[in-house]
Amino acid sequence: MRLLVAMMKHETNTFSPVVTDLDRFMAWGGYVGEEAYKAYKGTGMPFGAYLDIAEAAGHEVVTPVAAEAMPSGPVKAEAYDFLTGKILDAVREGVDACLLDLHGAMVAETTDDGEGTLLENIRKIAPGIPIAVTYDLHTNLTQKMVDNCTCLIGYKTYPHIDMVEVGSQIAHVLMRTIAGEVTPVMAWGQPALLAQTLRMGHDDEPMKTLLALAREAEEDPKVLAATVFGGFPLADFQDAGSSVVVVTDGDQALADKWRDRLVKEMWQRREEFVYQHEPLVDAVARAKEFDTLKTDGGPTLLLDHADNTGSGGTQDVMTVIEEVLNQGLEDVAVAAVYDPEAVKQMQKVGIGAKVTLKLGGKTDMPSIGLKGRPLEVTGTVKTLTDGRWTVRGPMYTGVQVSMGHSAVLDTGKVEIVVTSNHHEPWDVGVFTSVGIQPQHKRYLLLKSRIHYRAGFGNLGKATITLDGEGVTTSDNSILDFKKVRRPIYPLDRVNEP
Repeated sequence: MRLLVAMMKHETNTFSPVVTDLDRFMAWGGYVGEEAYKAYKGTGMPFGAYLDIAEAAGHEVVTPVAAEAMPSGPVKAEAYDFLTGKILDAVREGVDACLLDLHGAMVAETTDDGEGTLLENIRKIAPGIPIAVTYDLHTNLTQKMVDNCTCLIGYKTYPHIDMVEVGSQIAHVLMRTIAGEVTPVMAWGQPALLAQTLRMGHDDEPMKTLLALAREAEEDPKVLAATVFGGFPLADFQDAGSSVVVVTDGDQALADKWRDRLVKEMWQRREEFVYQHEPLVDAVARAKEFDTLKTDGGPTLLLDHADNTGSGGTQDVMTVIEEVLNQGLEDVAVAAVYDPEAVKQMQKVGIGAKVTLKLGGKTDMPSIGLKGRPLEVTGTVKTLTDGRWTVRGPMYTGVQVSMGHSAVLDTGKVEIVVTSNHHEPWDVGVFTSVGIQPQHKRYLLLKSRIHYRAGFGNLGKATITLDGEGVTTSDNSILDFKKVRRPIYPLDRVNEP
């Protein structure tokens, strides 16, 4: 058989001012045709798992595109048309089935439901074609996404360290479907819940219990896949929020039963999905006091979660870094500040030179009424690199990524990694690739929420969340939701799921 294997991934923060054009996809991880195959063959991605399973079964594969961009604002029409066009053209040329590695929270200029619209268009070309989809745990599931595929699954970990496993699982379901061994049916549910990302770690409650229930469901051989989607709460469109989906072998009643149980459990735990804030000054002071009791357990991790590029942040808000400098924390490494202009200035003066920069603060955020505010910092240029490195940790294993031309500014107390591409620090490579040994620092200040745990979870002795500013804030009161269905918890008082 001839199988289409493709990847199109973007988590869209509709409050983010960061432009998502085709260049953003191609610069970070965009490949077409044979290059897509070469880039992701043997990697820890669903795309890699699809290739291995299809080829092991003796099938021909076509790989029209594999593209991902760091989370940011709505996808430009030309980028969406290019990426989906590659996939749809391959379907028109003739394939027997599709294995798709998607995100599940893409909002484009031309459609709020990027994945659902793609799937619908595939089915218009080839109405009966079998389609399997792997989604991110932060998927905002829609009816269109469910109706236009044969089976789907989502990651059960956050950070996402099980991408190969879930990709393999749903690919095997599709192979068994093609062989006539199973007949997938699905049930999905959507409580009125806009859960917050900081409360979705798989080792934390309430997700820990919900994911255990999903695995319990999958112990039944008739349950082919069970998924709990935390959802992505920074996408202001109708269907944003949490959901569950259960795939069974021809047993709709069983799918409905597990769907109802998972939705009920999620709704009963809804208060646990809301993050509780702490004043920034107090949190940094607590971090400084904590370090006076320093043991040999490793660095303290400080999370600048409101400016997390992995959720669409501009990655150049300096609020938290400024407070850390003001309170005099020492031996700190920061990953990372997005400022291509500052990188060029450091390239111009060279390694070893002393330089004063107006760092970060180049981006206004009109959706939350925040103006960019650079921070004047003086330091020595410690490192200059091209920003390319290969991930060796448990998330995106084997994938070559690019931070763009990068530099390290050493203030004497704080070493700041400055990049020309947005990149979330979910792997130690953000430091080691620029000559910093993170395990030997007192503090690691990371612009991340939960993904940092993939690379740093076993490294840090403690984690302190710092509530700064930015478009990935967990403070719903400053986000102006206009499109999401209402009422929805916690934006509204809701008594029924």
